[in-house]
Amino acid sequence: MAERRPTTSGELVRKSPRRTGALSRIPLLRRLRDALRRRRGPLAFLAVVGPGLIAGVAGNDAGGITTYATLGSSTALRFLWILPLTALLLAFVQEAVARLGVVTGQGLSDLIRERFGVRWALFAMVILLLANLANTVANVAGAASALAIFNVPVVITAPAAALIVWLLVVYGTYRSVERIFLALTAVFLAYIAAALLAQPNWAEVAASLTTPDLVGISGPELLLLVAVVGTTVTPYMQFYLQSAVAEKEIGIEQLGAARADAILGSVWTNFIAACVVIATAVALGGHGVAIGSAAEAAVALEPLAGNFSKVLFGAGLFGASLLAMAIMPLTTAFALAEAFGFESGVDKGLRDAPIFYGIFTALLAVGAIVVMAPGLDPIGAIVASQYLQGLFLPIVLAFIVQLSGSSSLLGKHASPRWLRLVGWGAVVLLGALNLLIVLANLVGVPR
Repeated sequence: MAERRPTTSGELVRKSPRRTGALSRIPLLRRLRDALRRRRGPLAFLAVVGPGLIAGVAGNDAGGITTYATLGSSTALRFLWILPLTALLLAFVQEAVARLGVVTGQGLSDLIRERFGVRWALFAMVILLLANLANTVANVAGAASALAIFNVPVVITAPAAALIVWLLVVYGTYRSVERIFLALTAVFLAYIAAALLAQPNWAEVAASLTTPDLVGISGPELLLLVAVVGTTVTPYMQFYLQSAVAEKEIGIEQLGAARADAILGSVWTNFIAACVVIATAVALGGHGVAIGSAAEAAVALEPLAGNFSKVLFGAGLFGASLLAMAIMPLTTAFALAEAFGFESGVDKGLRDAPIFYGIFTALLAVGAIVVMAPGLDPIGAIVASQYLQGLFLPIVLAFIVQLSGSSSLLGKHASPRWLRLVGWGAVVLLGALNLLIVLANLVGVPR
């Protein structure tokens, strides 16, 4: 018999039952879906897969690809070992968030408001709004930068991309939107192809992955490593993941599959990041060549495979930016609506959740308008968004560690003591790294 989900106070906030899309209105398909959910093993996983994978790869947006390309172009393979560590950190965070979403059926901002109060929720939401607005601008700029490789002007790309994303979310159901998001993750195969075309020394790659090298590390290199951590484990991914798990109504009997989905997304994300680093490291040889954007990385890779490299990186950048353009405004809309008790959900119509869709629309519109403004420095927008996300991460992680370790909230599914200790250790470490970034920007970075 399946374990019943405990009733939480947050469930009283919802004003109307959640719609489950077209599948729930067709008896035969509904029974098939329910049968898949009751099964164990591969079938159960296929019924659940989606939120963790989407949340993970959404972190490989324009800012992420730019950061990884910079790491490879300026330091070659020397710091490739940082990616297995960020994979472990991301898996830890996403597993905890998925567990919270499955057991409570609530979003992260909803739980923050209930457990820590309205003031903390308001504080978290203001920072998330600012960071995600900057990131939305950065990814609209990333989409425009990708198509600029093929001579498409920004005045066409920015509004067209924003409109496509808006129509997809507003007029789709959760399941249709999730399928399209999953399909978009296929664009990251372009980076795998780029790494293979680079024909690296795979023995050197293996050694770099497993052997940390901190000897003689410079100030800029240390800050670059901090940026890699910040762009890999971003707060908006966690808000999206928990809201998506709750929206999908994944039951406790499917908890194992949901956790596996979250961990798989973490591993896949960092594998793609490694491919970007490898491709740019081989192409530019680690001679300190500055990469100003992911589009510049595409041009830099041209010696590897001619114009085909431009197509690979251009397509990958456009698809990654489009995915993040949808995820970031959605995350913000979910978080703000949940935090203050408004209706939310992709399966709801415009009339049912006007605040939710209003926030989503506003962020997309601002992102497109800002990018079309003359004189915008898209790289500046990307860098600013990464700093904001990085500064926000320890705060969000502290909420996640505290919530996921609460036996009163999760019962037997709460994090064990050793996992809580690991989590608080990560909070302290990331807080110290952020302090390092602030001090470096105040006093200057030693060469």
